[in-house]
Amino acid sequence: MGVGSPPAPPTAVFDDRETVDRYAEGPPRQVPGFRDMQRMAALLLAERVPEDGSVLVLGAGGGLELKVFAEMQPAWRFLGVDPSAEMLNLAERTIGPFVSRVDFHQGYIDQAPTGPFDGAAALLILHFLPEEDRRRTIAEVHRRLKPGAPFVVMHHSVPHDEVERAAWLNRYVAFANSSGIDLGKAKNAVAAMRERLPLLSPDQDEALLRDAGFVDIGLFYAGFTFRGWVAYRGLVE
Repeated sequence: MGVGSPPAPPTAVFDDRETVDRYAEGPPRQVPGFRDMQRMAALLLAERVPEDGSVLVLGAGGGLELKVFAEMQPAWRFLGVDPSAEMLNLAERTIGPFVSRVDFHQGYIDQAPTGPFDGAAALLILHFLPEEDRRRTIAEVHRRLKPGAPFVVMHHSVPHDEVERAAWLNRYVAFANSSGIDLGKAKNAVAAMRERLPLLSPDQDEALLRDAGFVDIGLFYAGFTFRGWVAYRGLVE
């Protein structure tokens, strides 16, 4: 999550118990190839994170990626950061037998332990943050990584051109509807995204990573309105 705290952040919905209880149903139906994307993120981290390494997971509430990472890498330890107590409680329930390998921090990244960590991930979280909060958040992650460590991110990222943006958001609606989400609810979700999410373009997202000091930025995932990148903390500052 971000450094700033706007009066009514889009993430406030994750403090609602009913929403939290239904959380795990959403991503697989809304994000094309959701489970494979998580596995790809784990594989990209594993290219540089040692077998007994430590991984910072930003927006760890819910525990979906933590569970996948822990299953694939039996000796990794994790720091899971999220401002929502309800979502962190859900994460503990989700990861079950792996909970002893996770330290949870309720709050924002600027208040979290500094590591340094062997890798980091922020999946489906940065699109909630205004550009300047996002910039600061990415910089705080960078500050907590060892030289050469990977950072995997994935979130909504769509062109600024209104015609292109509308086309991709309509495709997001179609995918959600084809996955069993009511068409009206899917359209309402996109309307809320337009109103409340500070969506950036892929070029802007990559620029924020570069500005924070990350290098060798590469696209590893694209699914309609979602994009995912892997980037690395430079060996020399």
